[in-house]
Amino acid sequence: MKRTLLTLLIAVGIVLLVRVFAFTSCTIPSAGMENTLYRGDRVLVNKWSYGLRLPFTSLIGYHRWAPDDVQRGDVVLFNNPAPQNPATSIDRREVYISRCVGQPGDTLMLNGERMVTSDGIVSPDDKFLYAYPGEQEELILKALQTTGLTDNQLLGYDKGNYVRSFSHYELYLLKQELQGEVTFKALQTDTADGVHPFVVPARGLLVKVYPWNAKLLCNTINLHEGRQATLKGNTLVVDGTPVKGFRFTKNYCWVAASNSISVTDSRLFGFVPEDHLIGRAALIWFSRDPEQPWNKGFRWERVGTRL
Repeated sequence: MKRTLLTLLIAVGIVLLVRVFAFTSCTIPSAGMENTLYRGDRVLVNKWSYGLRLPFTSLIGYHRWAPDDVQRGDVVLFNNPAPQNPATSIDRREVYISRCVGQPGDTLMLNGERMVTSDGIVSPDDKFLYAYPGEQEELILKALQTTGLTDNQLLGYDKGNYVRSFSHYELYLLKQELQGEVTFKALQTDTADGVHPFVVPARGLLVKVYPWNAKLLCNTINLHEGRQATLKGNTLVVDGTPVKGFRFTKNYCWVAASNSISVTDSRLFGFVPEDHLIGRAALIWFSRDPEQPWNKGFRWERVGTRL
């Protein structure tokens, strides 16, 4: 009897150790990851994918053994980066699962709904050529004066249009000032209105502040960097000092649901910091795939094989 009880305790201990230190299983609660994962699928998560995050962060703080970087395309399990009560310990927050579409240091082109677009990646400060009707030159000169871009020189002509070079940021300022009175034609690259470049913060990276990313950076600094940040118009103020950029102390990623209708991704809670990552979804061990009703139940299938 004692030997049976000891064997049972050892078995339970091994299961607990594996669950705490190696793998965990989760059930997909919603349709947000279809057709990659379906509601009701059971998924095995590898806790060593990005290094093992030690448990009991509320007691011992955040520590990770053998840390590694999240990869673009990974389906990741993570704790809610923006809970209703920010004082809740990271490892006690609700759990989400989504796909990483932006690694630390990446630049993403996001629209007004913070969805990743297919627009070509541009740097906010790289210059590109734009043409506009020559008869609207007076409006342009007035807008350049108002926005402080008076050093921008006329470069030439293109079929009756005037040509100047603007960065994405400068063009944004001009469009805000002109309110649609002037139509710009891109001669090298083009970005849809309302689509802007967002840099995913990385440890040690200085991320510049622009009108379109100021609020997102402000929220990230408050929630995850341990600093006090506020916005005054489009100006970011950190610990009482206006800043034009902020150097981050953590790596972050941007995650997106496979189903665009679901907003349980970075559109809702912003950047996901490295200390919130639990692991990478590796295997589906129980499936409810509606496309294969004859094949429901227990089976092994690598996450990411479904399109």
